[in-house]
Amino acid sequence: MLIQNEAGKGPSVARSIGDLPGVARVDVVTGPFDVIAKVEAASIDELGSLVLRPIQQVGGIIRTMTCPILRR
Repeated sequence: MLIQNEAGKGPSVARSIGDLPGVARVDVVTGPFDVIAKVEAASIDELGSLVLRPIQQVGGIIRTMTCPILRR
């Protein structure tokens, strides 16, 4: 999941997201997005309800882009 946040909020957004269930890894990065989170779920439905909604409610987040892996 690619996350764009308010200026200077990357570290606090990353800390908040890292504590959520389903989040395997969080990194603060540079570029058009500020944080990248690797999230895991058993299905697309679970991804939406248990992982994405809580992430999108974290303060300081402006925009997210989810890129599901369809096949490994």
